[in-house]
Parts: sequence; C-alpha cells; structure tokens
Amino acid sequence: MTAGRVERDEAAPAVPVRPAVRVGSPTERRNPLSLDLDLMSTREMLTVINEADRRVPAAVAGVLDEIAETVDLAAAALRAGQRVHYFGAGTSGRLGVLDAAELAPTFNSPGHWFCAHLAGGPEAMWRAVEDAEDDDRAGAAEAAECVRPGDLVVGLAASGRTPYVLGALAASRAQGAATVLLCANPEAEAASSVDVFIGVDTGPEVVTGSTRMKAGTAQKLVLNTFSTAVMVRLGRVYSNLMIDMVATNAKLRGRMISILMEATGCAEEVCRQALHEADGDLKTALVALVSGAEVSAARAALARAADQVRSALALLAS
Repeated sequence: MTAGRVERDEAAPAVPVRPAVRVGSPTERRNPLSLDLDLMSTREMLTVINEADRRVPAAVAGVLDEIAETVDLAAAALRAGQRVHYFGAGTSGRLGVLDAAELAPTFNSPGHWFCAHLAGGPEAMWRAVEDAEDDDRAGAAEAAECVRPGDLVVGLAASGRTPYVLGALAASRAQGAATVLLCANPEAEAASSVDVFIGVDTGPEVVTGSTRMKAGTAQKLVLNTFSTAVMVRLGRVYSNLMIDMVATNAKLRGRMISILMEATGCAEEVCRQALHEADGDLKTALVALVSGAEVSAARAALARAADQVRSALALLAS
C-alpha cells in the first residue's frame, strides 16, 4: 500500500450495485411550508404537521366518486361469492392488513372476504424487508395463486409505481378480476391500466418522502370509508348501528344491549331478555323486538332474507 492511497484488495468480493430509482411522485417533492422544520420550536413544528394533516380529508373528498365505484364493485363481488384483495408494500400494505383485520370483529364478516397481501410477507409488518416492494414478479405470482375471476383487487401504493403492487394488479387483471389502484400520485402512469384509479392529491409531505404521514393518513381514510360502506351495502349495519358485531369482551356485550335499546326504544331489561332468548344473536333479537314476532319467527325470517334485517322485517310485516 502506497502512502496516501488505499489500494483495492483484488481478492475481496465486489459489492453488488443495487438499482436506484428516483421517483417523481408529489410525495417526493419538498414542502415549502416545512423547509425550516428542524429549526422550529416543538410547538411550531407540531402546528405545521397539523396544518398539513387538516388538508387530507379535503383531498379524500375529491375522489369520493371513485371510492363509490369501488364500493359497488366490492359489494357485487362479495354477493357473488368472490373476494376483495389488498396488495401493498410498506406503510400502504400495513394499512391494508389493518383494515382487513378489523372487519371481522366489527362486522362479523367472513374471514375470507377481505384478503391482505403484504410485500415481504408477515415479517414486513414489523420491519422493512429489503427490496420486497421492488419485486414485481413476487406480486404477480401471489396474485396468480390466489386471485380468481370476479374478485376485486385493490393495489395500495403511495407513489403509484410500486413494482410489487403493479405486478399483482397486472396478474389480477389477466385472471379476470376487477382492479383498483389507490395512491397519492394523481399523475401515476398506472392509472390507465386499472378499472378504477383513486389518486388522492395530498401533495408534498412535511418530511420529504415520508409517506407514512399525509399519504398514509389519506389511505387510512379511504380504506375506512371504503370497507365501512361495503359492510353497509351488504346489510351489516342497521340505521347507523353495528348489528353484526362479535361480542368478544364485556364492553362489546354491553354495546349489544345499547344497540338494541337505541334501535327499538325498549327498556334495558327487555333488551337483555330478548338477547338471551335469541341465544346472543343481535340480529334475531332486533328483528323480534322491532316486529313483535317470536324469536323463532324472527330467526326464520332472517334465514329467508339472507340475514338482512330490513328484508326480514318486511317479510314479517307482510
């Protein structure tokens, strides 16, 4: 080794050069309102973040037509015995997993209705899996394995260009599934390759490129709105009450009583007794109390009405 110069050891293995992609999404641009973020007081910094977050619901309001179209596609698919799939990576994928996981306890939806697929697998819920989101073939292979004709596939990608997600969407479309892309890039090139494009215009992040912030908040709002509306369309909400919930703890068992009282105007003891006679089935107790029918008749009407409360009440009224 010559002084002042480090010579490369020819025997040492070369470090592989990993590809780098510069993303042109609005989420990668610098936000002029937060240029001095690190110089601000804590209160000033929080104000900037909060002001930015306040713009997210307005951005979601701008894509309600597209969300409505997606809700109708999902409801039709589920009524036909098909499924809804979420494919995502990083924050977007984790939000998809969260949304799917919350539907069963909230609405007692069958576990196979909503299927969440995360680049990198379950391990990626807790830590980043290197290059997982760049593997379009993995997304395509996973979709080819589990997506069926008539399913609805929702791709979740803040930038609108995540290879894993786009690979899954392309394979899903080839399988005969309807496809949706939800992202924070209204100019995403992939918009023309899906049936419904939901491009939420959240703009630059307070911390440049940190899509766990506004872009993630927007995706959470859209997913909550979407899946809740699907459950309403499928009759798992009566008025604005959760009537298909699973009572897995004392709080939720108490909520069942409260729901019956709100929906029927009956006294607490009457509602408790009806729920007991219905073997804890909230829908049956509700139909019995509202219609005045016996529990057995309420249960039979629900069976004839595909478990839809309003349809069961109409049957009993006629």
